[in-house]
Amino acid sequence: MESLVNPRTLVEQAYETILDAIGDGTLKPGERLTQADIAERLNVSRQPINNALLVLKAQGFVRDVGRRGVAVAPLDPNHFEAIYQFRTAIEPLAVRLAVARMTAEAAARGRALIARGNEVLKTGDGRALVQADIEFHSFVYELSGNLLIAETMRLNWHHLRRTMREVLRYPDLSRKVWQEHAAILSAMEQGEADSAAALMHEHVHSAYLRVGPTLRSA
Repeated sequence: MESLVNPRTLVEQAYETILDAIGDGTLKPGERLTQADIAERLNVSRQPINNALLVLKAQGFVRDVGRRGVAVAPLDPNHFEAIYQFRTAIEPLAVRLAVARMTAEAAARGRALIARGNEVLKTGDGRALVQADIEFHSFVYELSGNLLIAETMRLNWHHLRRTMREVLRYPDLSRKVWQEHAAILSAMEQGEADSAAALMHEHVHSAYLRVGPTLRSA
């Protein structure tokens, strides 16, 4: 984690920095966190760290461990299953809404995201692959025009990041993900809302099947 020098509030910076470290695996499940240690590493006082940890605890990313501070929360298979159940309902809806708002500019943006994902595939960079995946789905949420979908899924993706990098490090699985993204976008461009929604449902369901073994072995 790096020192905080951004003009945003220190609490926001601390929150985002710790959350990012949890999401990318720098801070591992069960790892103990103390205000003093984090404050020293980020070169800030303990107060913003305390406030950031309170938010992270409320969101399920860290948990109390007695008098010795907090620790990174373990991966909870039930929580992740709930997220994927939610996704199988909400993401097909997002696609349907997005199809109705598709423009030539949006289609070009979608194709650029697909191209970016395929380029990242060649590098094998797990962190970049996860980010590219998030950006494609975020594109669909944004295009849907439903702010609640985008806002709700933003938090869920922070949880999902904790398992995705392990799964996407396998080239065959990563290629499959981007083939599915491309098929979804193609149906969206053709105005085929039913087909695009069905493809998204299958994509999310398949994603859970890919992540499942990782969760059970955590």
